[in-house]
Amino acid sequence: MLEQLLKQRILVLDGAMGTMIQRYQLSEKDFRGDRFVNHSVLLKGNNDLLSITRPDIISSIHEQYLEAGADIIETNTFSSTRIAQADYQLESLAYELNVVSARLAKAAADKFTAASPSKPRFVAGAIGPTNKTASISPDVNNPGYRAITFDELAEAYYQQVKGLADGGADILLVETIFDTLNAKAALFAIQQHEEDTGRKLPIMVSGTITDASGRTLSGQTTEAFLISVSHVPLLSIGLNCALGAAQLRPYLQVLAREARCFVSAYPNAGLPNAFGQYDQSPEEMASQIEAYLKEGLVNIIGGCCGTTPEHIRRIAKLAEQYKPRSVEYEFDSP
Repeated sequence: MLEQLLKQRILVLDGAMGTMIQRYQLSEKDFRGDRFVNHSVLLKGNNDLLSITRPDIISSIHEQYLEAGADIIETNTFSSTRIAQADYQLESLAYELNVVSARLAKAAADKFTAASPSKPRFVAGAIGPTNKTASISPDVNNPGYRAITFDELAEAYYQQVKGLADGGADILLVETIFDTLNAKAALFAIQQHEEDTGRKLPIMVSGTITDASGRTLSGQTTEAFLISVSHVPLLSIGLNCALGAAQLRPYLQVLAREARCFVSAYPNAGLPNAFGQYDQSPEEMASQIEAYLKEGLVNIIGGCCGTTPEHIRRIAKLAEQYKPRSVEYEFDSP
């Protein structure tokens, strides 16, 4: 169903989770809840943990994006690997975080699908890059040093993939990729999980161009990034984060020209100001994204840092007016 829909119309991805969580002005108590009241490390800022301690907020955010017109919502699992959760000494919680978060998103999606069966909603299991890189040394005095290995990444990602699949995710989204070697570990884990379980979920991949050089943090051009992950059958490849819609456009054009699968884009709401805030209005962002739609660059469109349901609502209304990027593609289901 998903692949057929993507051929028929542009699907809308949701906006930023972090931006929405900030609106609630949560305290340390919200992050701890009753279960983690005696945890020895400060937990404020561990947004993924809110799926357990404040599921009401996470469910509300999902529903706000669905109400705004999102076809696909992301799970609240950007940092739900034991690697990222180590900052909070919650490594043992990784699998549970993914299961719980996927179930919350799935319940919201199913609710809206039931209300409007002609507009089915999907859940993308968000798989973030972790806070470590397999390609770059964190020590300038020891360029050969790595803080993590490929095998360690793959093992952690496998646990996350299992949790997302067990929780009911419809899609697996490897996103905000700044180091393609990390992404390869995630893709390896996904394929290993497919072999072990016989269950094959569509895979979305989304990289991050860090600046006007047009390269990822680990040094790849957009085209090189595409080639590096093309060994895996993908539902879509795209770009998100780091740049606003206007700045992302030339690199998106490369993917639209070269990719043999669907193409996604979910840029930030412009560039951050001096205080790290995003000021771009829904109207301004939508006008920049309309250039994507007029050129036929995308099949999936949404928003990243700084975007809200108001941004997604504007984008969704625009997406209805344009045809998706044309691609001859069939998902290889088991």
